[in-house]
Amino acid sequence: MRANLLPPPTLWRLGALLAAAAPAIWWLGRFTDIDLALADAMFEPAAGVFPWRHAWLTEAFGHGILKWLLVLTGSGFTVAAILDLCKPDPRRSALGRLRLRIVALSAVTVPAVVSALKQFSSSHCPWDLLRYGGDQPYLRLFEALPSGAIPGQCLPAGHASSALWLVSLAVYWLPARPAAAARMALLGLAPGLALGWLQQLRGAHFMTHTLWSAWIACALVLALVATLQATPRRQSASIDPPTENTHVAAANQ
Repeated sequence: MRANLLPPPTLWRLGALLAAAAPAIWWLGRFTDIDLALADAMFEPAAGVFPWRHAWLTEAFGHGILKWLLVLTGSGFTVAAILDLCKPDPRRSALGRLRLRIVALSAVTVPAVVSALKQFSSSHCPWDLLRYGGDQPYLRLFEALPSGAIPGQCLPAGHASSALWLVSLAVYWLPARPAAAARMALLGLAPGLALGWLQQLRGAHFMTHTLWSAWIACALVLALVATLQATPRRQSASIDPPTENTHVAAANQ
C-alpha cells in the first residue's frame, strides 16, 4: 500500500484554512489602511524618498545577493529532480522521490505563478504613487483604474516569491512527523516574509502584496502534494529498497 505525505482529511483541513485566510487578507487590503500606515512610516516626507530604497541591505543584499542564492538553491533541487527522473537512484525511496519532486516543482512554480499574476494586476508599488512622490493613484484590490492611470502590475510581491517556495521543505518531515513539518512550514515562510519586509522598506511593495504571495505559495505547495501523491507510482525492487517485512517474509519461505 502506498503511503501518502498528507492524508485526505489533513489536506481538506489545510485547504479550508487557506480558504479562510484569503478573505482575511483581502479584507486587510480593502477595508483597512494598514498598507498605507506602514508605507507612511517608512517614507521620509521632507526628503520625498524611501530612505531604505538604495541601502546596501535592502537593494544589494536583499534584492540582489540573497535572491540569487535562493535561485541557485531552487535550481539545485530542480536539477536533482530532473536527474532522478532520467536515471532513478535505486537508493531513493518512492516517498523520497515524491518529496524531491514537490520541492523542485515548488521552486519553479511559485515564482512563475506569482510573476504571471502580477501581469494582470492594477495595483501600483508605493514608490509609484502620488502619495509618495510618484504619479499614479492608490488602488485597492479589484478597484477599477481611473481614466489616465496605467496598470501597476505590482501585486502579488514577486521578489518575496523567490524564497517563499521554501515552505515546501516541510514535506521532508512528512508523514512521520507532522508537528515538525508544521514548524518547518512556518520557518520556510520566514525568508520570504523577510524579503517582503525589505521590499516594503524600499517602497517597492505593500504588506498585503507579500501576504498574497505567501498565500499563493502555500496553496501551490498544497496542490502539488495532493496531485503528486495521488499520481500512481510504480513500486519495484529496483527503485524502492525492500522493507524489513520483505526480508522476514523471504527468510520464512
